[in-house]
Order: sequence, then structure tokens, then C-alpha cells
Amino acid sequence: MTETRSGGRLTRRRLALALPPALLGTGCAAPRLGTGRPGEPVVLTLLSHYASGELKAALQGPVDEWNATHDRVRVATKAVEFTDLLTTFMVRQAAGQGADILQPYCLWNGQLVRAGVLRPAPARHAEEIRRGYGAAAVGSSSVAGRVYGYPTETQTYALYYNKRLLREAGVDRPPGTWRELERTAYRTARRDGYGNTLVQGFGLSTYDDSTTVGQTLALLNAAGGRFVTADGRGTAIDSPAGRAVLDLQHRLVAKGASDPGVNVYKAFASGQVAMVISAGWWTANLKSLMGDAYRDVGVAPVPLPEADGRHATLSTGFMLGVNTASRHPEEAWEFLRWLNTEKVRGATRMSALQASVGSLTGRADDMRTLLGTGGDPNLRPFLDALGYAVPEPNGPGAQQAKSLLRKNIEALWTGRQSVDEALRTTRRQVDQEVSRSW
Repeated sequence: MTETRSGGRLTRRRLALALPPALLGTGCAAPRLGTGRPGEPVVLTLLSHYASGELKAALQGPVDEWNATHDRVRVATKAVEFTDLLTTFMVRQAAGQGADILQPYCLWNGQLVRAGVLRPAPARHAEEIRRGYGAAAVGSSSVAGRVYGYPTETQTYALYYNKRLLREAGVDRPPGTWRELERTAYRTARRDGYGNTLVQGFGLSTYDDSTTVGQTLALLNAAGGRFVTADGRGTAIDSPAGRAVLDLQHRLVAKGASDPGVNVYKAFASGQVAMVISAGWWTANLKSLMGDAYRDVGVAPVPLPEADGRHATLSTGFMLGVNTASRHPEEAWEFLRWLNTEKVRGATRMSALQASVGSLTGRADDMRTLLGTGGDPNLRPFLDALGYAVPEPNGPGAQQAKSLLRKNIEALWTGRQSVDEALRTTRRQVDQEVSRSW
């Protein structure tokens, strides 16, 4: 995930790259495992990044259920680590070995569509998706207005805060505005006599996309701005809203409330960060890492520039779609419909799968049902945000554009660029990339 559950980084790989032997050994085989002839079932391959642990087990449950109740069509799961997922899609497609069903990070959808990897959803399925999911999830799973798959994991961004650190600083509630955010960040920040950071008031971190680009875009959306233009062919961050976000971040660093060199994933869990903006998947990790100290964690909406503003934040996600090279697209779409739309005990199988690992889908009604049975209350602000989140831009050059934005944000945070330089360089570099990608 941008967001990876291990905090790993996304890298842009090219089609010509060769995969290492270990990856080739774990990737998916060509989708020719069954023909559907009498006595020989069709076997669909599903390639995801659910390669280990609770995610792998959570996906295997409904797949086993399908296989136990369907004789003619079976599903075989294959997985690679998230950092290898895009490369695997592209290289195996070129080799004629693509899986029937793919689970891409939605940021890549434009690139995969342009490369001829993703099949558009048939009209019936596209209608089910538009009707059953929130606008942000549908937007993430679409390219140029056309739906390409069923949204699965949907992540929105909100403000995590440490109740104890705020309370010790005399702050009785999380900030609702940027002015309150700054005031709270300065009051909670602490350094030792040598200037070393003991507590970041507001966590800015160069560790990964989620804590660099993700929270920057969440603040940008909250300010009414956007990263790229509506047609996806240029950047829109060099705007009053974009300038306000970078000015805010620059002040936090310059005044010592933020230390971009700190890994906020570790520091927040150990009580060394008072506030940080991140995605909802982190709640499950924090609960596991912090134990009893997790009771100090609260979640609130992303603060707004002014108190009377309209809430907005960033949404990212994954989806399940069908490969253009699949020999059995109808069967693949039917499996995805079964997994993502049929309800069992009030929620779809995919929603139950995501809830079991502390995540969300874009089906707000499902998630309310599941959270109403004892789920983590810290997930509720992320659920509420499904109604106002803005999907991450996913045009053909989106991954490279995101990487360029991250590079310039980090240059600002570390004093190598001014706000003016960061905005100007981002506009020039991203405009060049996205205009070339179409």
C-alpha cells in the first residue's frame, strides 16, 4: 500500500527487467491449468500480494469455500511480495504467463490498462460495482471513467494521535484545524539538551510513500486542492492549496516539531510521536505492536485549514480484475462477483476478509455491520472518511509522478529546496511525466 503492511517502498520497474529466480519460482503459472472439458475443471489462477501470514490465510478461506462448492471452476492462489507485484504483472504478461485474476494496487491501473493487461468489467459487473461501493473506491478501480475491477482493500487517511502525550501537554482533544495542529505539535514536541528528538509533535517521515506522499495528499485534499488535473495530464499541486500544505510542513520542520529522519512507524508505537496522518491499515499493526499501550491511540479526521471547511482526505486501495489474456473471463468475473457481492451474515466475503485483518473495503454498509459487532472503534473515522475521500490519481504515469512528488517533498523537508523550488520542480517534472504517459 503505497501502503504496504511492512512499510516497504514502491519502485517503478520496466517491462524489460528480468525477474530474479526466486520470484520466478513463486510467480503464477500460465492460466492453462484446466480446459473445462467433462471431467476436467477450469482452474483460474489468482495472483496477489497476500503472500504470508494472516493475509494469506484470510484469502485462502473464501477460496477454499468456493472450491468446495464449485466443481466446474476452481481457483488457485499465487502470491508474491508487494514490492515485486507490479514487476510480476508486467513481465509475466509479456511472457504469456499472466494470471487469470489480478489484484493490483489501484495506483497502477492506468499503467496496466495502457499495457493491455486489465480487461474492462462487463456492463453487468460494472453496474454492480458502481451501485455497491463508495465513490472513492469506484474511482480507484476505474480508469478514464471505465471500471476495471471489484474494489477490495480500501484505505482512507486520518489523524492518529497519542492521547497520553496530548494530555501531558495540556491538550484535551485532537486538533480540528491546521492552527490547532501546529499549536499541539509545538506543545507536544520534546528534545534533549543536545537537540536530539525525544518526541515529534507531528510525524513527518521520509521512510516510505505512506508517510511522505500519502499524508501530504491527505492534507492537500483537505485544503480543497489536488495533485493532478482532472484529465490526468498535468499537475495541480502548484496552487494556493499546495503552497499552504508545503508551508505548513516547512514550518513544522523548521520549528523543531517534526523530524523527517525518524521512522514514524516505530516511533509512534513507542510513544515518541504525538500525531501523524496515515491510513487505516495501520491500526491492526499498532494494536499488535503496542499491546496495552494501544489504549492511548486515538483517531480523528484530517484537520482542515479552517474550522468551517468541508472534510476531505486521501483514499488508496486495491482491486481484483481479470486479465485480458485469460481464456476463461466469464468464469473469472463470476468468481469475483461471488467473492465481492454475495453476502453471508450481513456482509460480503471480501468485507469479512478485510475486517478480519483490521482493514476496510469500500462497502460502507458492510463495514458498519462488521464493526458493529465489536470491531476496533479507531477504524470508525476511516469508515466515515469513505464518504468524503478523494481517490489517488491513477493515470498511466501515476507511479512515476508519485515518486517524483516524494523526492521533492523530501528535498523540502531536509532543507535542500524551498517551498517555491519544491512546487516549481514538482510541476515541471510531473507535467513532463504524465503528458508523456498518455
